[in-house]
Amino acid sequence: MRLSQIKLAGFKSFVDPQQIPVPGQLVAVVGPNGCGKSNVIDAVRWVLGESSAKQLRGESMQDVIFNGSDHRKPVGRASVELVFDNSLGRAAGQWSQYAEISIKRVLTRQGESSYFINNIQCRRRDIQDLFLGTGVGTRGYAVIEQGMISRIIEARPEELRVFLEEAAGVSKYKERRKETEARLNDTRDNLTRVDDIRQELESQLEKLAVQAEVAEKYQQLKQTLENTQNLLALLRKLEAQKDQEKLTRDIATAVNDLEAATAQLRDTESQLEQLRETHFTASDELHAVQGRLYEANAEVARLEQQIIHLKDSRGRLGNQISQAKAQLSQLQQQVGTTDELHLHWQSETEVLAERVEWAQTHLLEANEAMPALESAWRTAQQSFGEIQQKLAQVKQARELEAAHGSHALKTIQQLEARRERLRQEQAAQPSVDQDGLTDMEEAIAELEARRLMLEDQLAALQEDAPRHEQTKRDAQHALQQSQQHLTRLEAQHAALARLQQQADQDQQLQTWLARHQLLDANRFWQGLQVEAGWETALEAVLVERLQALPMPVAANALLADRAPARLALFNARAGSDLAPPSLHGWLPLQSKVQAADPRCGAALGDWLSHVWCAESITDIEAAQAALPDGGWVVLRDGLMISRTSARFHAEQDVQSGMLARQRELTQLAQAIEAQAVVLESAQQTAQHSEQTHASIFAELQRKRGESDQLGRQLHQQQMELLRQQQSVERVMQRRQQIAHELAEITEAIALENEARGEAAYKQTELDEQLAHLDEAMASVSTHRTQTDTALEAARNRLRDAEREAREAEFQLKTAQNKIIELEGLKRTHGEQQDTLLERIESLQLELDGFDPTLLDESIQAALNKRGEREVELAKARDAVGHATNKLRELESDKMRIEHGQEPLRERINELRLKEQEARLAVERFTQELQEAGADEAALLPMLPAHGKVSTFVGQIGSLTQQLNALGAVNLAAMQELEESRTRKAFLDAQAADLTEAMDTLEGAIRKIDKESSDLLQATFDKVNASMMELFPLLFGGGQARLVMTGETILDAGVQVIAQPPGKKNSTIHLLSGGEKALTALSLVFALFQLNPAPFCLLDEVDAPLDDANTSRFCDMVKRMSANTQFLYISHNKITMEMADQLVGITMQEKGVSRVVAVDIEAALSMAEPLAS
Repeated sequence: MRLSQIKLAGFKSFVDPQQIPVPGQLVAVVGPNGCGKSNVIDAVRWVLGESSAKQLRGESMQDVIFNGSDHRKPVGRASVELVFDNSLGRAAGQWSQYAEISIKRVLTRQGESSYFINNIQCRRRDIQDLFLGTGVGTRGYAVIEQGMISRIIEARPEELRVFLEEAAGVSKYKERRKETEARLNDTRDNLTRVDDIRQELESQLEKLAVQAEVAEKYQQLKQTLENTQNLLALLRKLEAQKDQEKLTRDIATAVNDLEAATAQLRDTESQLEQLRETHFTASDELHAVQGRLYEANAEVARLEQQIIHLKDSRGRLGNQISQAKAQLSQLQQQVGTTDELHLHWQSETEVLAERVEWAQTHLLEANEAMPALESAWRTAQQSFGEIQQKLAQVKQARELEAAHGSHALKTIQQLEARRERLRQEQAAQPSVDQDGLTDMEEAIAELEARRLMLEDQLAALQEDAPRHEQTKRDAQHALQQSQQHLTRLEAQHAALARLQQQADQDQQLQTWLARHQLLDANRFWQGLQVEAGWETALEAVLVERLQALPMPVAANALLADRAPARLALFNARAGSDLAPPSLHGWLPLQSKVQAADPRCGAALGDWLSHVWCAESITDIEAAQAALPDGGWVVLRDGLMISRTSARFHAEQDVQSGMLARQRELTQLAQAIEAQAVVLESAQQTAQHSEQTHASIFAELQRKRGESDQLGRQLHQQQMELLRQQQSVERVMQRRQQIAHELAEITEAIALENEARGEAAYKQTELDEQLAHLDEAMASVSTHRTQTDTALEAARNRLRDAEREAREAEFQLKTAQNKIIELEGLKRTHGEQQDTLLERIESLQLELDGFDPTLLDESIQAALNKRGEREVELAKARDAVGHATNKLRELESDKMRIEHGQEPLRERINELRLKEQEARLAVERFTQELQEAGADEAALLPMLPAHGKVSTFVGQIGSLTQQLNALGAVNLAAMQELEESRTRKAFLDAQAADLTEAMDTLEGAIRKIDKESSDLLQATFDKVNASMMELFPLLFGGGQARLVMTGETILDAGVQVIAQPPGKKNSTIHLLSGGEKALTALSLVFALFQLNPAPFCLLDEVDAPLDDANTSRFCDMVKRMSANTQFLYISHNKITMEMADQLVGITMQEKGVSRVVAVDIEAALSMAEPLAS
């Protein structure tokens, strides 16, 4: 697979849809800083499934969506698509059949992230599985972004091992092992749960066996109790029916007596109604007279009230006039007092105005004296501050110089002590054994040669192993398919055979047939051969005659014994071979049937002699007219038509479709025989392939064991050599370091002595400055105290003047407010005097207008009218009293009649309640019998002739006691016992299956670990060899290698040991940035040589390299581009010149990246004609 195109839309600065073509093997992405070049690398990592925002240079995943610019709004989604050319079919799994594969990821601001392969939505894991083991992925070595080179070389050994696993393809094994471990844990959990359930079931089975025995006894007693209860219910129903009939007769007699009393009551009620009309008329007249009397009384009361009110009003007006005059006198006194107060406050205001003027003059004088005093105070304060600041600076400088001197002395002591320790360490350094290192290197070279020879043998076996493995899998698959096919055929044959057998399952008919020795006789249909498609038609015509049996010789005895079910018999003799002639183009149905058994021929010819067959009939009436009497025409689906009728056919029981099933059974039997032959051949092929595979695998395992043992020996020798070399390097480096440190310490002691003398000289100068500053400070402090005292006295005088001015102004304002208040009060008093004078005049006029003589005449006339109304009221009352007496007599008669009816009604209700009770009892006992499913006709003979309820109640009590004595009964115990036994058997089988599955999974894990270990060791050796080869090419010399840092290959880390030309550095961290970059590139290219990734993305990995190293880097990339496609970002002209195509990233619009692609070869071909 090779990358052919990158599509971006809304991703970071690529807001508009952009396409980056990648047609060649070397494509360079160029552009100024900040134009968005590295966003291309981020886009590729993101679409491959990167889930860490930090790895994409963001804080959250939303940061990859374009967030707007000065002239652009934010967008709502980001999408990146990689298009691959898969014309060689190297893609993994199901995608190998596609010539082009596209991988796409879409993210919205709502947080919805979607992945697509060829526009088919998939999971993130599906994309990771597609590139698993290729080096391409979020943690692979095919995408190298900015800063990743230094992180690779400085990574921990465990992190470097990830790249080695990816190159070895072990990541696929790790995923399989992880899934297998998960399944193994699930299987263990399931087995634990199954064992717990089995133990619980065993205890339950013991309990259920006891409970089932009790439940069986309970059911027997319960059946007897239910039967006795049914008899009791039937006896009570019969007694209730008798009671109901007697009560019905009593109710009819009582109803007749009640109807006679009701007729007498209706006559009394009619008379009573007429008398009530007369009483209502008299009552209305009484009410009218009372109303007129009430009106006369009200008029008398009104006039009397007016007279009383007139007397009260005259007294009230006199009192009000006296009160008004008293208020007027009091008001005149208040006016005089207000005038006196007004004169007093006017004279007080004049005195306060003079006081305010004096206080303001005094305040102005105090304010004018303040500026001069404040200026003198500020000058004194400034002088004091300056002297104080200088004094503090000098003291601080002196303390600093003292500290310098003390620090220098302490440093000299520490340096001398360190120099003594280094001299002792220098004398104790061990000697170096170079001869031992040389012998060890020769032994390692010999082991390496043996390992390479063994690896060649392993490689040859490993090349053959997949082919034999595939052959074995194909043979096993073919065997499994043959077994499954044979099983399906046998299951279909068995199902059809059972269905055929069910047609003869009538037990009574089987007994009858056995009695007449016909049980083993062949049925009529078994002697027929029917043309395919006409089985249903023949079944519709013959119906039960298809199941006919041959008639024995002694037919009279058989026919005398009537069969218990429908059955046909036929004479077993041969018939004529001639079929009936065709009729109007219809063939006889007999032409579609052959008698395979000649004994069926005569019966077949007789039964089908007047039956023809047709594919279809469009004109039913014409067909009926063409048929002879007794003739039928039948269609394939069983529709039969005669001259006078038509009959449809439908499958109603298992006997329907027997002919079609028998034909299918024959075909299945033939197919089973053929498939058995195929299965035997497949078994032989699978056995042979299994034996071949086992021998190859055994040889491969033996070679791998030898390789592992040799690898461990080589690893131990290498580790020992490395340890010895590192020890020698540490000794040499430590010697150089000690000599260098001793020289530095001597130089440092001299510098510290010089610094100490300079500090002492500066301390002396600063002490003299301090003495002069102390004298100046005393003089300035005295002057500052004097100015402070003068300024404080002036401020006190100013505050006193301000207080006096405020008090004078406040008193003046208070006097002015009093004057305004008294003037308002004088106006109010004048208004009140005018009001009182007007009120006194109004009250006097009202008192003079009263006249009491008119009311005396009106009240006498009203009293006369009231007397007349009292006489009318007495007459009306007499008339109402007479009518009331007569009405009371009739009401008494009515009540007497009604009281006589009440006992009758009560008796009727009582009888009806009893009748209803008896009827409900009948219904209740009937319902009880129905709910119990009892048959009353069967129960009646079981009732004793003179049975009593108490007898049955006693029996029921006894049975109930026996049931209660059983205690709590589990009625479902028998069913639960059977279900538990079935479940126990199922769980036993399941536990065995789970144990077997655990063994299988553990074996699979051991196999995966073994294969992973072999593959990792081989990969490590190859990558180490490649790195040892590539490192001198990139550096122009030097040496580098990989070292395992653990005991087992599956857990060991990987450490890089690199020494550029002429250097003996002990650790890789001592290398420069460029040297680290070249070392990391040599490791990455070594991985690529072993497992070339489809493409490689490099982001400014040449930035720390000089021109010479850049040239060697470019040569290496060109060499690697034969197998790997490179897309790289660079600012280096030498690296740019290497590219077959340039992709420019521009940002003419601020914040928006665009793509400009240039094909170098096409540009050169266009430039050649112009140059010529």
